[in-house]
Amino acid sequence: MGEFNVHRVRFFNYVPSGIRCVAYNNQSNRLAVSRTDGTVEIYNLSANYFQEKFFPGHESRATEALCWAKGQRLFSAGLNGEIIEYDLQELTIKYAVDAFGGPIWSMAASPSGSQLLVGCEDGSVKLFQITPDRIQFERNFDRQKSRILSLSWHPAGTHVAAGCIDYISVFDAKSGSAIGKMLVDRQYMGVSKRKCIIWGVAFLSDGTVISVDSAGKVQIWDSATGTLVKNHLVSNADVQSIAVSDQEDSFVVGTAEGTVFHFQLVSVTSSSSEKQWVRTKPFQHHTHDVRAVAHSPTALISGGTDTHLVIRPLMEKVEVKNYDAALRKITFPHRRLVSCAKKKQLLLFQFAHHLELWRLGSTVATGKNGDTLPLSKNADHLLHLKTKGPENIICSSISPCGGWIACSTASRFFLYRLNYEHDNISLQRVSKMPVFLRSALQILFSEDSTKLFVASNQRSLHVIRLLEGGFKHLHTFQPQSGPVQSACLLAVSPDGAWLAASGAAAGVLVYSVRRLKLHCTVPAYNFPVTALGIAPNTNNLVIAHSDQQVFEYSIPDKQYTEWSRAVQKQGFHHLWLQRDTPITHISFHPKRPMHILLHDTYMFCLIDKSLPLPNDKTLLYNPLPPTNESDVIRRRTAHAFKISKKYKPLLFVDLLDEKTLVAVERPLDDIVAQLPPPIKKKKFGT
Repeated sequence: MGEFNVHRVRFFNYVPSGIRCVAYNNQSNRLAVSRTDGTVEIYNLSANYFQEKFFPGHESRATEALCWAKGQRLFSAGLNGEIIEYDLQELTIKYAVDAFGGPIWSMAASPSGSQLLVGCEDGSVKLFQITPDRIQFERNFDRQKSRILSLSWHPAGTHVAAGCIDYISVFDAKSGSAIGKMLVDRQYMGVSKRKCIIWGVAFLSDGTVISVDSAGKVQIWDSATGTLVKNHLVSNADVQSIAVSDQEDSFVVGTAEGTVFHFQLVSVTSSSSEKQWVRTKPFQHHTHDVRAVAHSPTALISGGTDTHLVIRPLMEKVEVKNYDAALRKITFPHRRLVSCAKKKQLLLFQFAHHLELWRLGSTVATGKNGDTLPLSKNADHLLHLKTKGPENIICSSISPCGGWIACSTASRFFLYRLNYEHDNISLQRVSKMPVFLRSALQILFSEDSTKLFVASNQRSLHVIRLLEGGFKHLHTFQPQSGPVQSACLLAVSPDGAWLAASGAAAGVLVYSVRRLKLHCTVPAYNFPVTALGIAPNTNNLVIAHSDQQVFEYSIPDKQYTEWSRAVQKQGFHHLWLQRDTPITHISFHPKRPMHILLHDTYMFCLIDKSLPLPNDKTLLYNPLPPTNESDVIRRRTAHAFKISKKYKPLLFVDLLDEKTLVAVERPLDDIVAQLPPPIKKKKFGT
């Protein structure tokens, strides 16, 4: 693998936002996740649970509800009283409509997907018609005395259940009249509570209504008679969320204690046709409140304050025991939040509302392999750059020379010139940036720091020449005809001649920067691209996909390389394909053209193309060979994949020079230490 001096960086103080809502779309097998800072993420469950799209957060957009409607349309609503529809092609907000009912606490799309219901702070339930372009207000349901905290449609679309404070209302969907009311017992563990909040309701085909509340109860109701059928006391704290399977044979609830309970409809006896709901499985994969749950055909999905998105597969529903049968915890975004200026050994960290610039420490000490060397000079925090306004930063980058910093929000693009004098740093903002650069999805500097490449959400690519005191717009690559999506990933060749761009879809476009035109299109693949990189000298484009496949494409020859064809012919090792986090960064050794460096969250890998590929009988995560072996024996037993799992969780790995690596880690314990304290639970023997 070669010996490297490794800068082990742990001062990136990144804490993901907690999960507030999840919404599963059965038709597209996609999961929408909203976080407490207003960010909305789209996960493609068919593509190895890859986070293929995201919408940046906003300080005034506290999302409380999220749902899918007909035609793969995504809506959200929150405490600012607005209903928002997202444009999944251009990755922007399509429009926002005020519901005029105060803060919105709940939202549900009709089973047909043509109508939208919202529950408001003032007790109103408002029905909107979903038209091809927007949503249009249709009517109000009968107003209730308390805020509407949860909503659920009957699968036939004839009735609606609404969870309020102390009671559940049942409405006729056609007239909007309240036709039933079910009072909830305030008793909690024998003590009468002041209020009982109905956090979630679910309406089933047979007229059964399932409710979860702040008294720790899961209750089964008969909506026709308004009577309580079954009461399950599952928690000493709130039960905050509920989701039912499409077959209505199981449902899942999440509690404020971090426990997820699975309920199933089972026969009372083996010969009886009578069935009842039974609590079958508890899962404790969270440390804090489980604010949202979803039920896919093969898995239970949960998320909450501890920032983890947990996918717990239902083993009886998984037909093939592959990586879909493994428990997954998704904590970090599947995009880069760190960029590096190699020549000055600087790191730029991206947070929601500010950027931090750090200079790496240095040492004069020496040691043998595996030693931790003391620093002769500590890392320096050079710059804290805060953006104005309520919008989250979408993307950022620092030039390789360290002289430029660029970042973008949904409405503004910022470019800064940095000057270094000894230990002092001065910052100058470049004014009058073009409007078309705003809401950039990806920013990249050329290797010589003379050009800036910006991928906009209008599906176009802009090339900017950087001057000493400003910039010059050179060219815009317009989108191709057809359903081309906005580019989310960019890679530029070290000589600055080629630019590769990939969107959320599978295709990769390669442009000639010198001729300013499209050079070729890499053949499409079924899974989305997670990382791109162009090798020096050879100009081979290396592409990583969400199913863990890696391709190498020769840009000058417009075809896959011989090594890539050999890999596809033999296939990757089964343990390589079973990894559950995507490759997020690809880089290359400047003096060793046969080496490819890449990493995901839990491993760093160096691929040596000169060595044979491992087969399924070979040990993939091979330990270091004994030192007394000769080079001949060592080479005979070696294979191309050199994998290190020493550093994790990894947010960034790159080569600073021929013998120096930088690895940015974010230990999970450091994140948990900054979360609010969980509910204290009594432990046996204490």
